[in-house]
Amino acid sequence: MARPHLPLNAIRAFEAAARHLSFTQAAIELCVTQAAVSHQVKVLEERLNVKLFKRLPRGLMITPEGEALLPTVNQAFDRMSEALSRLEGGQVREVLSLGVVGTFAVGWLLPRLADFQQQHPFVEIRLSTNNNRVDIAAEGLDYAIRFGDGAWHGVDAAPLFEAPLTPLCIPALAETLRTPENLSGHTLLRSYRANEWSNWFAAAGMAQPANLIKGIVFDSSIAMMEAALQGVGVALAPPLMFARHLASGAIQQPFSCFISEGGYWLTRLKSRAPTPAMDAFQGWITQRVETENLSRKEQGSA
Repeated sequence: MARPHLPLNAIRAFEAAARHLSFTQAAIELCVTQAAVSHQVKVLEERLNVKLFKRLPRGLMITPEGEALLPTVNQAFDRMSEALSRLEGGQVREVLSLGVVGTFAVGWLLPRLADFQQQHPFVEIRLSTNNNRVDIAAEGLDYAIRFGDGAWHGVDAAPLFEAPLTPLCIPALAETLRTPENLSGHTLLRSYRANEWSNWFAAAGMAQPANLIKGIVFDSSIAMMEAALQGVGVALAPPLMFARHLASGAIQQPFSCFISEGGYWLTRLKSRAPTPAMDAFQGWITQRVETENLSRKEQGSA
């Protein structure tokens, strides 16, 4: 696309003056004189044949024409800055956009992310969390890590691992839970998946207690565990995602009965061709999961 000569110095002066609403402050930022900034803005105004600022006794007021131009200028400078930052250090950096269910992000991915960055410094991760509701295409994601059965339309889903659920609570409550029947005296915390507690009680060999219908429903296991940490009730959650709480003793697991309601999956659109950054991430997370699964099996058989 052919472009007319762009007065970049004038555009830069306009952008700085618009942010500060002051030629003087813009000049300080750009390391030029106030007169130079004023001149460059005038050059741009003459080029466009519009007024971009109203000169006031104390500072500037941007005109409607200036307000219309500013977002485009800001976006252009942001994109140039981003492109230049990817070339810093003599190596092209590639962005990897990840959408991750919050429980997995906090409980598993973040504690291990430094290892990925050390192995693949060319990848710049952009991480967004969700409560397991995600639209990969609409959000422009390379990968989404989500919880479920792997049956999502239009995506390739690679299994990572299952995360079985069991009751978790603070030590003071755990002391009162000798048998599953004791749970009938406590507030039960659960996710939006309605049958989890019912399935757990069935696996534990007892009927659903009456207090189940009074349980508190959360859209996030992180929020549910925070409620459990504050003694609000007993959470039905995956111990694997809250290993640090269990290791510190802040949370205890009173029963050995588990149920599996699904697992974590690495998903991408079938129409999305893998990039080098995507290949690097998939290879890394697959290896980490395999290594840790093997370690848990060895510990279980020891």
